[in-house]
Amino acid sequence: MKPNLSLYLVADAEAPTRLPFLQTIEEALIGGVTIVQLRSKHYLFHELLKIAHAVRALTSKYRVPFIINDDIQAAREIDADGVHLGQGDLPIEEARKILGHKKLIGISTHNPKEAQEAEKKGADYIGAGTVFPTASKDDITGIIGVEGLRKITLHAKLPVVAIGGIDVSNALAVMETGVTGVAVISSIMRSDTPRETAERFRIIIDRQKKE
Repeated sequence: MKPNLSLYLVADAEAPTRLPFLQTIEEALIGGVTIVQLRSKHYLFHELLKIAHAVRALTSKYRVPFIINDDIQAAREIDADGVHLGQGDLPIEEARKILGHKKLIGISTHNPKEAQEAEKKGADYIGAGTVFPTASKDDITGIIGVEGLRKITLHAKLPVVAIGGIDVSNALAVMETGVTGVAVISSIMRSDTPRETAERFRIIIDRQKKE
């Protein structure tokens, strides 16, 4: 599977949104989001499954991949398209044994060494960050900035998705580092107009990819 990772929406089920959660995701999909990751750190398993099924229905409707953050069991239960792991989560090799080779496995990385390790261990793509300061995560392992991101893209052979504090004002600078795409959280999920925000991201991304 070679997914379109250009506009990667991280939908945090526990974070506040201006519009209803599912409406925000659907409008973002209409606006051009190409892949959706569901993130929840504190929901009970049955609560996570309930919202995951609802999000899965939306991603299926718009024919984009659906990723579960961290939870391998939930990913299997709803037949998600893959899972995204952190450096402290289940090892990639173990996740691959559980999910098989048809599912996507992404992993968060913070430097070129972690990016190269991800490739050796069989990841399909990497998330690289945290690029800019962000209020979306409280366990940030350092801010790498645009130059840190550029170093990762230079060394990584896997597709690279930049994450952390990315909005329409800095998305072009991020894309110019050579990343495959950008992961967006607050800029879309907390937008009053998520469809229009996604469309603005797509204009920036698509223009850069044509150059």
